[in-house]
Amino acid sequence: MDPTRLLGVPNGLRFGDGVRQEPSMQRRAFMAIIGGVFLALPLDAEAQQPGKVYRVGVLSLGTASTPYQQAFREGLREFGYVEGQNLLIEFRGADGREAKLTGLASEVVRLKPDVLLATGSAATAAARKATTSIPIVAVTGDPVGSRFVASLAHPGGNTTGLAILAPDMSTKWVELVRELVPRASRVAVLAEGQTGAGQLRAMEPAARRLGLQLLVHDVGALEDIEPAFKAAVRERADAVVPLSSPLFFEHRRIVALAARYRLPAVYEHRQFTEAGGLVSYGPNISVIYRRAAVYVDKILKGAKPADLPVEQASKFELVINLKTAKALGLTIPPSLLSRADEIVQ
Repeated sequence: MDPTRLLGVPNGLRFGDGVRQEPSMQRRAFMAIIGGVFLALPLDAEAQQPGKVYRVGVLSLGTASTPYQQAFREGLREFGYVEGQNLLIEFRGADGREAKLTGLASEVVRLKPDVLLATGSAATAAARKATTSIPIVAVTGDPVGSRFVASLAHPGGNTTGLAILAPDMSTKWVELVRELVPRASRVAVLAEGQTGAGQLRAMEPAARRLGLQLLVHDVGALEDIEPAFKAAVRERADAVVPLSSPLFFEHRRIVALAARYRLPAVYEHRQFTEAGGLVSYGPNISVIYRRAAVYVDKILKGAKPADLPVEQASKFELVINLKTAKALGLTIPPSLLSRADEIVQ
């Protein structure tokens, strides 16, 4: 093929302002122009550097088998990162034991990942303690209140990511309890360490206003969840609210316990309701973790965490499971049904 056609030069014309050139001169002119085109391309035009294997560390209080970790991996695949080819994911999960996070953070930092994903406040705190140089993408509740970033718009330092909590989200949970169980007086709250502290503070004024007593149970490990449910029954709780925590991402366990002990429960994410939970209100966490992959991709392309504004969840979904409501003998108010984003039959 005539190489001039590749650059859109009309047939019969040659480089050189109308002056006829020898073939060798034409080839030199063509290569000069092609070289100039490639030099003008931005350095980050490619998604990854050819032949490079990127190492991504993941630090979590939970396990690697959650749908959220799967959503993160799917998000990376959409950018062309393939595990075993150009991507190596180093996952370190504490299996619900917060005390293990410090050691796990140090372990993953020693592997010198290109970027580190930290899920939850406890994991983010441990990651930041372990490194001030490796970029951290945090998926956490309130990164400003936890002092992980200077501000949402200008994070500063080596941490950026996604804030998944709105100030009034936990307030909404206790309001939903009042609508679902009008005669309720006691609500069991499952809280995991520092992760749920801010939510609990926000819930307390709303609970007082609605005449609800909060029975707080500290859940520091997976094996603490069932004893917390048993204690809630002994205390005659009328409902249960698990606060935000990667520990609770094993959602089927909590949903099964709520059904066993016949406690109406309000959850944070739709995955709980889809698994048989009664009601959920919060952001779609799978979407959040796909967005985390966007941040990781930008950093791998050369962006600095300090220059990437923290993204705050803005869309919240109300999902109601009518089958579970029927099993618990509850009638969902029409006003609540009309506000639902989705109803599971």
